[in-house]
Amino acid sequence: MNYTKYSASGNDFIIFHTFIKEDRSDLAIKLCDRFNGIGADGLVVLTPHSKYDFEWEFYNSDGSLANMCGNASRAVAHYSYINSLSSNTPTFLTGAGLISAIVDNNIVKTQLTKPVELKPQFNELGYDWFFVDTGVPHLVTIVEDLKLFDIKKAKELRYKYNTNVNFIKIKDQNIYIRTYERGVESETLACGTGMAAGFLFAYQLDLVSDSCFVYPKSKEQLTLSIKDHRLYFKGEVSRVFDTTIL
Repeated sequence: MNYTKYSASGNDFIIFHTFIKEDRSDLAIKLCDRFNGIGADGLVVLTPHSKYDFEWEFYNSDGSLANMCGNASRAVAHYSYINSLSSNTPTFLTGAGLISAIVDNNIVKTQLTKPVELKPQFNELGYDWFFVDTGVPHLVTIVEDLKLFDIKKAKELRYKYNTNVNFIKIKDQNIYIRTYERGVESETLACGTGMAAGFLFAYQLDLVSDSCFVYPKSKEQLTLSIKDHRLYFKGEVSRVFDTTIL
C-alpha cells in the first residue's frame, strides 16, 4: 500500500485513496505510531463519491473517528489535486459536511462547514468560555498571556464536555492560540478547527476584523476570514514524503 505524509501548520497526516470503505481504526493506530509506524496526528482515507470529488474517513492517532479536521482538509485538497483525483478546486464530503477548497501551488484555502454555537458563554475553572462546533466542538477562552494555558484544566474540560479546548491571545489584530486536542489527548502544534473557533469568538467580540492572521504553537502563519457567515481557512501545506508498506 502506498501512503503519503503531509504536514499542515505542524499537524501531520498520513493520506491514501482507495475504492474500499472499511473500519481502519487499527490501521490508524499502527501507522500513526511515532516509534513503530510512519508517525502522524491522523490518518485520512479518500474514497469515491457519486456527487463530489471524493469523501473521507478521518481517524485520530488513537484510532477514533473525527468528523472534521481543518488542517487535514487543506492537506487532502492538495493531495487530491496532485494525484489527479480532482481539479484545483475540489469539493469533498466529511463527517461534518461539505468542504470546498482552492489549491494554489502549496497554498490551500478551504471553506469550512457552517459553525454552530453549542451553548451560551459560561464561566468555569476561572475562565469565560465560548462553545462552538466548527466541524468538531471547541471551547475557547481569551487570556492575556498564553503561559496561562493549563493542560490539566484543559484535559478536565475536554472530558467533561467531550471537546477540544483552546486558549487564545489577541495582539495587534492577530490571534495566537494553544490547543488541547481530542484524539491526540495532549496539546497539539496546530488545530485548524480550533483556530477557526478562536477567530470566530474574537470576531464576534469585535476584537479582530473579518480577516486576520492566526499563529498556533507551530508558529506558522494562517489566515482566517469570514464572509456571508462562512469561515475560510488559508495556509501552506507540505508534502513530506511518499512511502510503500508491504
